[in-house]
Amino acid sequence: MITSEDPVGDWTWEITQNKKTESPPLRAVETAAAVWSILLQHELAAPTANGFLSVRSMPNTAPPLVEVNGLALKFAALKSETALSQAVAEAERALPQDRALVSFRLQCPGFWSASGAKFRAEKMFIVQVDAWARGFALVTLETYSDAWLTVDTRDREQLQTRAENSPRLAAALKAISALLGSTPTPGDSNRYATPTETGFEDVRDEGPAYDDSWGTFEIPARSRRLRSSLPPSEEEYSETTDHPVRYFTVQHEGRVLGYLWASADDEAAGYEPRTAAGDSAFEAGKEWLLRLREAHLQGLTALVALSWLARLPRTALSEIVDTVPTPASSLDALEDMSGRT
Repeated sequence: MITSEDPVGDWTWEITQNKKTESPPLRAVETAAAVWSILLQHELAAPTANGFLSVRSMPNTAPPLVEVNGLALKFAALKSETALSQAVAEAERALPQDRALVSFRLQCPGFWSASGAKFRAEKMFIVQVDAWARGFALVTLETYSDAWLTVDTRDREQLQTRAENSPRLAAALKAISALLGSTPTPGDSNRYATPTETGFEDVRDEGPAYDDSWGTFEIPARSRRLRSSLPPSEEEYSETTDHPVRYFTVQHEGRVLGYLWASADDEAAGYEPRTAAGDSAFEAGKEWLLRLREAHLQGLTALVALSWLARLPRTALSEIVDTVPTPASSLDALEDMSGRT
């Protein structure tokens, strides 16, 4: 199973409610919470999530009237969550007299299983509800896991993994449809898979749209995200190598965030975020990339730089836990591990 930064698939439900007097912000939050509850019941989601709430005046061309990000939510305390209540109240006060769009988004960690063992990904699902004042709403569910596919996003058959996970997804989609009183519109086919009303088509029928779609698209996208907020610099080791590599595991409070690596035979080094660890993996990686730049500025070779980094104090967000670097047969193998675990 591989976790992706882009959705593997999505489903959308259209709902119309004759509740013109009901608060659109409250309706958006309650609907998203009800979908979250179904994911919890089917052991697909964790009882914690990050919430985002916004209000926009229509047509959607101006900056948002309200935008509240990073709401750390617990399902058990959702009704008494002060920060969420304050955000809903702020959204209600900001509602314009004309048409308005209220959007509430939940980023949900979730679980998948393999050989009976359960694993966690920090961005397994996103639930978004877009609510208009007249009662119309769109509910969208996105998944960022390929655990439901017969072939993973690196073109490897995974029938057992699918058998363990896809029935729970199908049951959840059915329950969400019953809750909302409508059938879902599956998202378009993408580079990973083709969604259906009950899950996904069998990738083996026609073959994947791209060979190794995860490696082709995900790896460059992760690199762009890692470096997007760093200042430009010429003090860089090469990001790629065809040689074997050695790596240190980067952790925070026992959770693996990524892998700091260097080539065994040329001047390449970098950091591979563990995608399933979510945003924390990327934030930690930026600090290590800055330290790699410092090593390059000092003229250290890639392997010497790797050892030098291991002797430095931990960063604000993570630390190297190994004393000796681990060998990997290739950078591709390390990238693969960063997506699968």
